[in-house]
Amino acid sequence: MKAQCHREGLLAACQLTSAAIPSKDLKPILKNIKAVAGEGRWTLIATDLEVGIRLDVPGLQILEPGEAILPAAKLISILREARDTDLLIEADSTACRVMGLSSPLEFEMSSEDPAQFPDFPEFTDEQYHEITAGSLRDMIHKTAFAAADETARYTMTGVLFELDGNNVRLVATDGRRLAMTTGIATGVGGHSTRGFTPIVPKKAMALLERNLAADPEEVVKVCIRPNDVLFRTERAVVYSRLVDGRFPDYKGVIPSKTTVSVSLNAGSFHAAVRQAAIMTDNDSKRVTFGFTPEKLTLRAQGTTAGRSKVELPLSDYAGQAMEIHFNPDYLADMLKILPPDTTLELKMIDSGKPAIFQAGPHYTYLVMPLT
Repeated sequence: MKAQCHREGLLAACQLTSAAIPSKDLKPILKNIKAVAGEGRWTLIATDLEVGIRLDVPGLQILEPGEAILPAAKLISILREARDTDLLIEADSTACRVMGLSSPLEFEMSSEDPAQFPDFPEFTDEQYHEITAGSLRDMIHKTAFAAADETARYTMTGVLFELDGNNVRLVATDGRRLAMTTGIATGVGGHSTRGFTPIVPKKAMALLERNLAADPEEVVKVCIRPNDVLFRTERAVVYSRLVDGRFPDYKGVIPSKTTVSVSLNAGSFHAAVRQAAIMTDNDSKRVTFGFTPEKLTLRAQGTTAGRSKVELPLSDYAGQAMEIHFNPDYLADMLKILPPDTTLELKMIDSGKPAIFQAGPHYTYLVMPLT
């Protein structure tokens, strides 16, 4: 395989693709990127056996078609440090060579047999949903952060991805907070996830988000099958196995009736939460929220840092005065992904029940209080 490439374009493509490379040593060959040159295009492939990506790289001149294994970390370092605008890459089953076209730059690295690189499915299904890149990016951004990191909560380490008719719903939770957003997706060929709970791993959602086009109107195809999911953009195919198990009954934890409601400006509320949280520490990650019809008072008391008090005037409060305690990080995680001029509707029952934040009709964020 031999190709002439634009250095910066190939660097960006390698960085996007390398996000699928495993952080742990599963198989040595998985630390590499597979390159396939032919049929007028150059494709980069990476996988950790659970998540994978195929990314087409534009702007390359293919001089000799073929396949090769490219050492990802070393190649990215070379592309980052080289100063040539264009480079020549030549590789076979034993070696990979990178040479400058305007300088005497030359690197040679050992390679492997590309036939040994694991494969994953192509996007060939005729049943799928279509959603715009802008909508999908926004939905991932508003939910994936709430998924669990710890493997002890295995079925919560991904995002529930529901598709039915012309509707899409994404839900993520770690057991202490829950984020849910809904949108519009066009079904093709009767594609639906009705009857099962497809959980897409957090890593796959991050990989997909990074590879969504800047054009918000670009159409992304989504095919969810019983054990895996495929996303296809104009340049890439992202594959992932689904998280094994059933997602928690999220509908059962969202209160249908509340006794207190108040409208909040997201920017002002975020600032107040950040200010109050200054005096918290690892041993006392707790802010008290005191609501009255006139104002919200936030108080925090650190074990050694001191104490804080922040007040925020209220003009649209309905219900009895109440006091409730939250981990400020869980509120800040939600507030920082919303535009500052967003109007939030906060609904509560009492100090021991989950609080519901709603930003318009399509976004809901639920937080468990501290007791």
